[in-house]
Amino acid sequence: MQAVFSGVLGAIVGSFLNVVAFRLPRRESLVRPRSRCPHCGAQIKPYDNIPILSYLILRGRCRSCAARISPRYPLIEALSAALCVAVVLSRSSAAAIALGIALVLIVIPVAVIDATHLVIPNRIVLPGALLALALGSALDPGGELRRLAAGAGAGALLLAIALAYPRGMGMGDVKLIAMIGLYLGTGVVPAFAIALISGTLVGALIVARKGVAAGRKTAVPFGLFLALGAIVALFAGGPLIHWYTHDLTGAG
Repeated sequence: MQAVFSGVLGAIVGSFLNVVAFRLPRRESLVRPRSRCPHCGAQIKPYDNIPILSYLILRGRCRSCAARISPRYPLIEALSAALCVAVVLSRSSAAAIALGIALVLIVIPVAVIDATHLVIPNRIVLPGALLALALGSALDPGGELRRLAAGAGAGALLLAIALAYPRGMGMGDVKLIAMIGLYLGTGVVPAFAIALISGTLVGALIVARKGVAAGRKTAVPFGLFLALGAIVALFAGGPLIHWYTHDLTGAG
């Protein structure tokens, strides 16, 4: 029942995350007006706004103008639902579940916004950091110092990189990795490693396709890779750290 409830909740929140990802970069209200078709402007009826199901019933088209609706919307709803279910099924404590669900529901819109607008909004990251502090202090006060240290350390490291290579990193990336550390604790280490590796690989592919001169001028949304790293580390951070410290290096 917990998994079912978390899946439904994730899909509902995922629908709102679509609103956030679309309106926040445009500095529009997240509450008013009601959701509308981006093509004809017609307001979407409540029965046409059921997460995932409405898109399938309408076959991905607006009821008013029959224009195609981006599959991004049901995908975000489905991803939010699936990740919330995965958190509930893979965690045993209330603190771990709450922190995990909050993290995935925060990094999803951050990733979408950074991928489409090349910006990481403070209006998501800063409240997300405060939420991490509130949840951690209330549900797992014994681990809060470790998470604070992880967030501060990760933020300081990326800040040093951003100051040394300002064209490669931005302050939004610094704030985002610090926030991720407040949720993951030491898991922020594999999160950053995954982000760095995946971002480097994508950058190399861009250079290979466009050439060195054009490729180096192409902006790569590193926040997208930080979000990916956070999600992977959330579910596999512990095994990755153990593999590196015990199996790969032979330590411990």
